[in-house]
Amino acid sequence: MSNANAADRYLRPGTLQLGALPPLSVYVHLPWCLKKCPYCDFNSHEIGASRNSDTLPEVRYLDALRADLEASLPLVWGRTVHTVFIGGGTPSLFSPEGIARLLSDLRSLLPLAPGCEVTLEANPGTFERERFRAFRGAGVTRLSVGVQSFSDEKLKALGRVHDRAQALAAVEEAAASFDTFNLDLMYALPGQTLPELEQDLATALAFAPPHLSLYHLTLEPNTAFALRPPVLPDEDTSAEMLDRLVELTDRAGLQRYEVSAYARAGHRSAHNLNYWQFGDYLGLGAGAHGKLSFPHRVLRTVKWREPARYMAEALAGRASSNEDEVARKALPFEFMLNALRLREGFELALFTERTGLPPSAIAAGIEKARAMGLLESGDGSHNAIVRPTVKGFDFLSDLQALFL
Repeated sequence: MSNANAADRYLRPGTLQLGALPPLSVYVHLPWCLKKCPYCDFNSHEIGASRNSDTLPEVRYLDALRADLEASLPLVWGRTVHTVFIGGGTPSLFSPEGIARLLSDLRSLLPLAPGCEVTLEANPGTFERERFRAFRGAGVTRLSVGVQSFSDEKLKALGRVHDRAQALAAVEEAAASFDTFNLDLMYALPGQTLPELEQDLATALAFAPPHLSLYHLTLEPNTAFALRPPVLPDEDTSAEMLDRLVELTDRAGLQRYEVSAYARAGHRSAHNLNYWQFGDYLGLGAGAHGKLSFPHRVLRTVKWREPARYMAEALAGRASSNEDEVARKALPFEFMLNALRLREGFELALFTERTGLPPSAIAAGIEKARAMGLLESGDGSHNAIVRPTVKGFDFLSDLQALFL
């Protein structure tokens, strides 16, 4: 079935009533890395250090992305794009010229909002002097640098391809080239002590980053670390590390606005906020997921995962491997799974606006969470704020599970 026909099918009457469609973002997945990290469970594929046209088929992949976008247009006709996020993999393996072509294709086929936030993920292992500046010239407005640690010992333990010197040079270049940039750091690393974490954070804060993403290292299934687990700090030490991170970032003027996100005023990630507020996003690229709303239903899309298969299918007009409606009974949990990650919570009216369901669909879960001290909420009125308590934020998985 063509997407034009699919769009007609998704516009038919249904049980949901969405008064207005949410903001629309675009996520583009570039799936290649120099080396697969042992903790990574993302859809990423090694190309090795050679980076030639045989191992990184940049032109063919960009052709496939455009075909993917063209086939997806009927699903988003007339909708303005508010943010673009180019993730991976390691998107900075692509040339600045390739990124410029990708953004040109997006602009020619979709209406991008004035001041549209365009984020590119970059790794220090792909860093070359002036490269980040060239990405800025290509139309990227926000860089997210995957540092993870500034310790050579910890970087080696994480299987990263860069070292401390490359990390420092990359962050320096990012700070010089972009008004808004993000640094990714991980904590609770193999053998990491609290003073070592404090040193990592101090190094990051010395660059006065507008945004930090701080992630606890987790052992995900189907990764090298899952097969050969390293020795990680215990739960008490990890909790102490998080407390220290929150304290030191706050002291440096960075507000924790989401479980793993800390930002200065005016530098929150608009793209990620759209995810957490259950907005829509068109997913393009190998393995990319999407969420698209229609007046009477919410659709999940998935693109072919393996890059060669994705390119072949996308160029033949069949980029999607799956398109499924979200079941009505699944929507409360899907909304709360995202919105409860926000420290400031959400207005109850947003739940109805984004799911098409009445507040009564989550009322029982809210009352149970309040009784357990995990959630605070207003009087149940349309504009009441629902937010996690400090305890709820600390035990977020338990809070989210109440809405399953």
